[in-house]
Amino acid sequence: MTALRPRLVIPVLALVMLVCVLLLGGYVRGDFEADHRVHPPVSADKVPESVLDGGPVVDATGDKPRSYRTPDRTIALTFDDGPDPVWTPKVLDVLKRQHVPATFFVTGGMASRHPALIRRMVAEGHEIGVHTFSHPDLVYQSPGRIDRELSQTQLALAGAAGIHTSLFRPPYSSTSDALDDLSWPVVQRVGRQGYVTAFIDRDAEDWRRPGVQAIVDASVPEKPGQGAIVLLHDAGGDRSQTVAALDRLIPLLKERGYRFDTVGGAVGATSTNDKVTGSELWKGRIFVAAVELSETAVPTLAVLLAGVGLLVLARFAAMLVLARRHARQRRAPGFGWGPPVIEPVSVIVPAYNEKECITHTVNSLAASDHPVEIVVVDDGSTDGTADIVEALDLPGVTVVRQPNSGKPAALNNGVAHARHDLIVMMDGDTVFEPATVRELVQPFGDPRVGAVAGNAKVGNRTRMIGRWQHIEYVMGFNLDRRMYDLLRCMPTIPGACGAFRRDALRDVGGMSDETLAEDTDVTMAMHRAGWHVVYAERARAWTEAPSSVRQLWKQRYRWSYGTMQAMWKHRGAVLDRGHSGRFGRVGLPLVVLFQVLAPLLAPLIDVFAIYGLVFMDPFRTALAWAGVLAVQAACAAYAFRLDGEPLRDLWPLPLQQVLYRQLMYLVLLQSCVTAVNGGRLGWHKLRRTGEVGAPAVGTGTGTGTGTASRT
Repeated sequence: MTALRPRLVIPVLALVMLVCVLLLGGYVRGDFEADHRVHPPVSADKVPESVLDGGPVVDATGDKPRSYRTPDRTIALTFDDGPDPVWTPKVLDVLKRQHVPATFFVTGGMASRHPALIRRMVAEGHEIGVHTFSHPDLVYQSPGRIDRELSQTQLALAGAAGIHTSLFRPPYSSTSDALDDLSWPVVQRVGRQGYVTAFIDRDAEDWRRPGVQAIVDASVPEKPGQGAIVLLHDAGGDRSQTVAALDRLIPLLKERGYRFDTVGGAVGATSTNDKVTGSELWKGRIFVAAVELSETAVPTLAVLLAGVGLLVLARFAAMLVLARRHARQRRAPGFGWGPPVIEPVSVIVPAYNEKECITHTVNSLAASDHPVEIVVVDDGSTDGTADIVEALDLPGVTVVRQPNSGKPAALNNGVAHARHDLIVMMDGDTVFEPATVRELVQPFGDPRVGAVAGNAKVGNRTRMIGRWQHIEYVMGFNLDRRMYDLLRCMPTIPGACGAFRRDALRDVGGMSDETLAEDTDVTMAMHRAGWHVVYAERARAWTEAPSSVRQLWKQRYRWSYGTMQAMWKHRGAVLDRGHSGRFGRVGLPLVVLFQVLAPLLAPLIDVFAIYGLVFMDPFRTALAWAGVLAVQAACAAYAFRLDGEPLRDLWPLPLQQVLYRQLMYLVLLQSCVTAVNGGRLGWHKLRRTGEVGAPAVGTGTGTGTGTASRT
């Protein structure tokens, strides 16, 4: 198991990385920790008069705060809330055309999402200021949150353009005389960290979209020649009026003798933007790179989610329509495969350390209502499995002993010792109903049929994991088989319950050990050899499903990896003609879609559900997830109805979707990793409990309502 750990770590890391990407994406968009409260005005008793009566730039970095006025005939254009990918470039284009510098108070979230715009601002001589990371009113925030809002924005600026700024503007601020006893402590706190706070002289109120001329009029100083810091916005909505107003405002102010400068330049600061080097630079770059990954990943995942939704719905629709048609055809009064098959059958039971189950298995076969020869191939068991079978002393039972060579070798050895031309294969942990063998071989009345898949059911359902697998077997495997049967592209004869013509096995060279899924491998080989493979719904077999997560993981890991091996081995069927080509161009794509891609992407439904509950409207998210579950429940209910199973067994379905689906995703992803790196797996022997007892007498007739006695 040690050799498998790296392959296990990779799927877990992939899932953790996905969650982190979504969390980061939600955070930088302001969906997480977003706070849009604005505090009401309070008294300003604690704010120094020099600040209230001073200019718009407040320096609280020292013991005594100082304020600076905007020089006469000087305009500092400032833009808040950006950068925006649509409107900031248009604003920059106007400023470049007019040869005017400006100051951009950016949010860290937007800066990290659009670093190229920050680099352009710096390259074109503009000034950058901090406008917090997620635009909250800092009055309501804790000191720690205030510090994070500043430091994370600086991190974004370092990663985007390699700069650090000492200029700050609080969200929802206006002129300095609007400071009060709640907002002044914030200015003091950021001042102690080295920030100079820039308020405004003129508010264009462009966020209201009052009209281009109204924006121009509000931006012009009241008194001729009076300097002003003007507040505009380059993000937060449609800023077309702002862009148009700039083309009027700048020439107008130039004609009146105004010069344009940055906020820092207007008050005589030597530099407010400094270069960042060393570890701070690299931390910033890593942060911005992570955000860029999130910006790419989240929309991509959204598209994949839409694809998964369509794929899941298409699968459900196809299964429901085709399964119904299949059931109507097979259950029609006049349906038949051909002449009744009454010839004896050889049943091969490969067994390796099956002492807990083998007695039930052999006894169930001995009770068959069809003439059978039973060949138990003991594959080097060390627990006395062969001795147990011999001690039963049942007529028609042959025990073949061989050194441990694997299941394919045991099956081939059993075929070699079998006396009859129709061969049934079953697992050593499975029990048949009395009619199972008879029902399983009836399709051989059609000479084109080379193999038959039986209806495998979970016999041990006392634990939750068994109940989940029961739902999976009925809804997934057996409903799928109805669809594949009607489309004539059945990909797998289950090892628990399958029948073969000896001639068909001879045509494909017997059971192959080239893949871990010898049942899928031989089924695909039979399609390529021109044989038909069908499904016998009444041929019920009760198998012991894994009873622990560890055992289930081992089984599904082998199944998934073996299926991938078989698909790769038989990929040439895509170019074949006839029945083989039909399987290659219909069956193989369906296996890829429904057994690889859909399970790999299905967890996105749950991941995005969590994302929506945290970052979006919880009610709508829960409603959407419930809708998906309702579709699955409807499909499962129909599958249970077709299989004659009680609907009360569906109650674990919601938990299955939340927990079981993630487990299957991790197993499949681990299998993909193994397949990509070319790893090989040994045979995984599952631990048996012997929970599945002999089938109840008389359950072999009817239309799929049989049960098995379970201890």
